[in-house]
Amino acid sequence: MTTHEEPVDSVLETIGRTPLVRLQDGPDAVPVYAKLESFNPGASIKDRIGRYMLERMLERGDLPPGGTIIEPTAGNTGIGLAIAAEQLGLDAVFVVPERFSVEKQQLMAALGGEVINTPTDEGMERAIDRAHELAAELDDAAVPQQFSNPLNTEAHYETTAPEIFDALDGRVGAVVAGCGTAGTLMGIARYALERDPDTHIVAVEPEGSVYGDLVGEDRDEGEYKIEGIGTHDTATNELFEPELVDAVDAIADRDAHAELERLAREEGHLVASSAGAASVAAKRVAREIAAGELDVPHETVVTIFPDSSERYLSKGIYRSFEEWAS
Repeated sequence: MTTHEEPVDSVLETIGRTPLVRLQDGPDAVPVYAKLESFNPGASIKDRIGRYMLERMLERGDLPPGGTIIEPTAGNTGIGLAIAAEQLGLDAVFVVPERFSVEKQQLMAALGGEVINTPTDEGMERAIDRAHELAAELDDAAVPQQFSNPLNTEAHYETTAPEIFDALDGRVGAVVAGCGTAGTLMGIARYALERDPDTHIVAVEPEGSVYGDLVGEDRDEGEYKIEGIGTHDTATNELFEPELVDAVDAIADRDAHAELERLAREEGHLVASSAGAASVAAKRVAREIAAGELDVPHETVVTIFPDSSERYLSKGIYRSFEEWAS
């Protein structure tokens, strides 16, 4: 966990070192641990890539001092990048599909970023295209592009994964995490598999997403309510490495919603739908291990809770499933 024993000079120094907490609802013999990324200053795991990507881009000369970043984002990455950009003396512009959380867009603006919306029905693909169009109009602009930039994966290999392994003294049997850009899971998976190639790696997506197609699992593309993970077009998810993944678990909106409600009511976790989906999948893997159906190097499962439910209150996240999904 981030230490408060000594003062620090910048909010950037408070990013990372988040708590790893055992879930109470998992099987006794196979503990499930969740990394609580809402403890970051921008309240999500994307603070990690915001700082890491911009610092490396400045070091490498990919972005000039005082330049502008233009990023297509559903919100949390924009918040993480906005925090880092201001502290590093950069301007920030975010291209966001209209349907995504109003709270996230307000926070990006509050942190000094300019928010430009694209039509919901044109998806993230249009937001990506628009970001590159805007960058081409400026001499000092760069698109970090979380969906394809290897620095996204590298950030989690260098920060998130070592924190998990240090906390568990290296005893990690399975890693289960949601895939949006896929950077989080790929970074942790690569780190884990270097330490033990038998570590079980599971990607989590919503039902209606098509990540499963990349590992030979048939998927029917459709709409889903879960935010932050999943894809409708795998061509935009360049970071996903199928060879690192043992399975892709598709979770129904209803199951994710029921679990996020349970996590709040029973365990005090105020988390969003992507965490609900990750929790369902992680407990499923733990039960398989406990039943002897899955052989892993250590009888522990680790998952990620990427952000807080407070980002989604305006979308009725704690109302009935029918109200939330409508």
